[in-house]
Amino acid sequence: MKLAAIDIGSNAARLLITEVVTDEKGKSQFNKLNLIRVPLRLGFDVFDTQVISPEKEQHIIKTIKAYRALIDVYEVEHYIACATSAMRDAKNATAIISHIKHETGIDIKVISGDEEASFIYENHIAENLDTDHSYLYIDVGGGSTELTFFNDNQLVFKESFNIGTIRLLKNQVEEVKWDQMKDFIRVKTKGFKEIICIGSGGNINKVFSMSKKKDGKPLSLELLKDYYKELSSFSVPERMRLYNLREDRADVIVPALSIYINVMRWSDAREIFVPKIGLADGLIHILWNTINNPAHVSS
Repeated sequence: MKLAAIDIGSNAARLLITEVVTDEKGKSQFNKLNLIRVPLRLGFDVFDTQVISPEKEQHIIKTIKAYRALIDVYEVEHYIACATSAMRDAKNATAIISHIKHETGIDIKVISGDEEASFIYENHIAENLDTDHSYLYIDVGGGSTELTFFNDNQLVFKESFNIGTIRLLKNQVEEVKWDQMKDFIRVKTKGFKEIICIGSGGNINKVFSMSKKKDGKPLSLELLKDYYKELSSFSVPERMRLYNLREDRADVIVPALSIYINVMRWSDAREIFVPKIGLADGLIHILWNTINNPAHVSS
């Protein structure tokens, strides 16, 4: 069965098309057929003006039309479409979502930060890791950071903070917000087993690729600090040239590293695994669960 997930974030929109194959034992395997990313950068509008501009609206509609065409070409049977932080903050989000529905037939749901944290966990990465540690999922986006914490395969907390890469670039994160996140992490993770982090989001995936580490090997906190120091010393054009980064990655990678580093420091974590998953992957799992067990969750 072919499934698709659309994730409209504050920095980019993604379409993930996946084929789910179930073996004779009933175990499902998720095979990625295509992943398309378009740098919409909605947060640059919304975090300044609280609305999405007409130009950005047209860009979104063109993007979703293209995604709709790909969904049809791949003969996708079921899809799910969600929007996160920028759409949560945009005063004209309802009108734009209605316009998108009229133009493309695609229904988009704006999800809360709490839902976002839950959906990312749907990848169940921690279940394949040892139980000698606690695990803290860190998903860094343009508008928010989602944290989900597990101990002995049990959810301890999930929390969303309005600290994201675009908000940081625009100097819209007050010190008090950092303090709230720091206090929350320190209090909520105290007394548990040693914590290992699991990172998701385009920036940590890019850092992992740059590190040349083998899949399944973690990155150390010290390595992230080294990358932060190194990348911070260059301008955006220099980062683009020296590290072969797109502009929409080169500008946000440094603020993203600052978030991952702080969360790891405050949780006393020394390593972070980067399984190259994100919200779109979690949405595929949610959709699959819904199809197989409609009572599981409503999409």
